[in-house]
Amino acid sequence: MNIRKFVAPTARQALRDIRNELGDEAVILSNRKVDDGVEIIALANEEQLSGIRDQGAGIRNQGAGAGRVSARPLRQAQDRHVGLKPDLPATVPQPSILNSESSILVEIKSMHSMLRQQLAALSWNDAQQRDPQRAALMRRMLNSGFSALLSRQLLDKMPADNTQGEHWVKQVLRRNLQVAGEADDIVAKGGVYALIGPTGVGKTTTTAKLAARAVVRYGADKVALLTTDSYRIGAYEQLRIYGKILGVAVHAVKDADDLRLTLSALRHKHLVLIDTVGMGQRDERVGDQKEMFDAAGVKRLLLLNAASGGDTLEDVVRMYQKTEGGGQRTESMVIGCIVTKLDEAVNLGAVLDVVVRHRLVLHYMANGQRVPEDLHPVNPDYLLHRALKPTEEKTPFTMNEQDLSALMAGASPVGEVAHAL
Repeated sequence: MNIRKFVAPTARQALRDIRNELGDEAVILSNRKVDDGVEIIALANEEQLSGIRDQGAGIRNQGAGAGRVSARPLRQAQDRHVGLKPDLPATVPQPSILNSESSILVEIKSMHSMLRQQLAALSWNDAQQRDPQRAALMRRMLNSGFSALLSRQLLDKMPADNTQGEHWVKQVLRRNLQVAGEADDIVAKGGVYALIGPTGVGKTTTTAKLAARAVVRYGADKVALLTTDSYRIGAYEQLRIYGKILGVAVHAVKDADDLRLTLSALRHKHLVLIDTVGMGQRDERVGDQKEMFDAAGVKRLLLLNAASGGDTLEDVVRMYQKTEGGGQRTESMVIGCIVTKLDEAVNLGAVLDVVVRHRLVLHYMANGQRVPEDLHPVNPDYLLHRALKPTEEKTPFTMNEQDLSALMAGASPVGEVAHAL
């Protein structure tokens, strides 16, 4: 086996040299600091596996007795019919030997994973010492709710001589936040829109807020409200009360045929808003709802709860934006999103992270229950200021330098996230 030694000024450079010469699957055998920087002993993964197989073949041949089988691997000997005496049976590997070989491979893979994590931690600690500003920004972004994926990709592209790191981060995120302009304002543009999202995200209240804006601008006779929520007790009554206050007619629809007939009767309206049943993003009814709206040509606005965690928001977007149907790719009718419950969220990083990575168009932001006061046009500067504002109070979830080193040691490689980053 060809074992190689790599010496470089930093762990990052040494790892880069190893990847260039031995590939991503190289096995790291040891690492230590030397006068010239860092010394790493590595072995190409294929060579390691080949060596293990050769050793296993030698063990089998020794167990068969001297002179009975040649020193070739057993499979090669069987394929070519050489090295086996005609009066003796072919040697069959013993289960205990095979189990031993398998255990060795498992152990080597475990050591490989552990050493890679240690080297990643060493590389991150080295980066912290060389560029403390970048490390501090990484910690702030993670504590603000941004994903490690987006944070690492963004900060890896930050110029080394940048003296205004936070300002640079805000500028890049600002460029990647897509905000609906006046021409795309659904109240001014008109049409038929359904507000979708999980239970408790604020669909009914947001529907009323949008309706109130349209009534002020175009009059109550140009606006209509629909609901598909026949599951919750009092769901229709809640929307009906809002409609009565606004002077807007409210209709309940049961299925796709009922929806088409109702929309046909309301085609003279400037704006038709559909309040939908709240359901978990993994509920099978999400797919049924999508099919109903697709059949009627209804566009959708996805409501995202700013107070939810990143994993939950990621799952919500993935399930509600899912466009696979009938084995073929279809166009998603989700035209954008509205961020709700800003008044309840401690950190805004998670929701902005999801919006950026999935390239969702932001239409409105909501920060309370008042109708229509608590619905506002999107202000990216306000959102980014809140998202990256330093944490005033430490909590059990606040990450310190030691926690960050451990996290970065186990982080996976960064993939492409957004074209402009």
